[in-house]
Amino acid sequence: MEHKLLKYIDLASERLGGNVCYTTDDFFAEKENLIKEGRGVFIEDKYTDRGKWMDGWESRRKRTLGHDWAIIKLGAQGIVKGFDIDTNHFLGNHPPFASVEAIHLSEDISDWNTANDLQWDEVLPKSPLDPGSQHFFEITSDKVYTHLRLHIYPDGGVARFRVYGEVVKDWESVKNDDIVDLLLANNCGKALCCNDMFFSAMDNLISPSSGKNMGDGWETKRNRTPNNVDWVILRLGHKGLVKKIIVDTKHFKGNYPDSCAIDFCTSTNDKDVENNNVDWKPLLENQKLSADQEHHFEKNSIKNHEAVTHIKLKIYPDGGISRLRVLGTIK
Repeated sequence: MEHKLLKYIDLASERLGGNVCYTTDDFFAEKENLIKEGRGVFIEDKYTDRGKWMDGWESRRKRTLGHDWAIIKLGAQGIVKGFDIDTNHFLGNHPPFASVEAIHLSEDISDWNTANDLQWDEVLPKSPLDPGSQHFFEITSDKVYTHLRLHIYPDGGVARFRVYGEVVKDWESVKNDDIVDLLLANNCGKALCCNDMFFSAMDNLISPSSGKNMGDGWETKRNRTPNNVDWVILRLGHKGLVKKIIVDTKHFKGNYPDSCAIDFCTSTNDKDVENNNVDWKPLLENQKLSADQEHHFEKNSIKNHEAVTHIKLKIYPDGGISRLRVLGTIK
C-alpha cells in the first residue's frame, strides 16, 4: 500500500529546483545524489579512486568525535508533512540514526560552516535507521521552511532524502496584471488524479524544467477502445484567468496524442472536482497535436471564461504529454 506522504510533492526534489548546499563530508559519494530521482541504483563492479561507487550521499568512516550532516535548500518553500530517509543499497555502511532540522531563511548563507549559529527547529528527533530501507517519518508543523539539515549519526550513506509537503507562495507579491504559470508546481499547482499513467506520472506535467526524455512526462498506455479519451485533472496554484496555454509533446514522437482539449471549473473542494461533482465547461476545444513540439494556444483559441480553479486535460485517444503550462493572471 502506498504511503500517505506520497500524495504530497517532494519539496527538495532536484526537478523542483532543490539544491544540496553543503555537507561536512561526502568523501565516498556526492551530496547532490540525495535529491535525484528514483531510489538509486547499484552497479556491482563500479569503483572510483576513492572506493566503491554508490548512488547516494556517503561520508567516510569517522575516527573523531561528532557526526556528519548536509544542508538542503528546498526547490520551493513550503509546509513540511514528513520525510523519507532512504538507505537503499547501503547495507554495511548506513548510518544507524538520523535527525532533521528546518529553518526559514530570506536569503542564502554565504558560509554554511556557521550553520550551528542559526536558529534551527528540530522537526525530526534522532531516529533509528535500518540498512537498505525507506524510512517514512510524518511530522506536524504549520511553519513555512526554506532549508533543512539532515544529520546522520555518526557517518555513513543515505541514498535519497525526500521532503514531502505543500508549496507555499507569497501571492501578495504578485500583481493582478502579472502573467504567471498558474499550474506550475512551484506556484502551488497540483496534479490531482487521472484515468491512466501507465508509463509515466501526471506530476511531471507541471515540473518547472523542460522534459529531459520520454519518461519525464505523462504517458498513458495504448488504448484499443474506440473513441477513447484519457484525462488528467489538475488544480491551479491560485484562481485566475487564463491568457495562454502551452501543450508540449517534447520527446513524444511515435506516441503523442492525436489531439487534446481542456475543460475548466471553479470549486473550493478538490474532492468534488475529483468525484465529478462540478460543472465542467470548455476552455480549449479540441486541438490537433504534433510530435515533439510545443503547441501555443492564445486568446483566439481560448474560450471566454470566468475564474478558473481546476482544469481537465483530455487527450485523444491516448499517448504522452511532456509539459502543460497555463499562463494567466490571478483573480
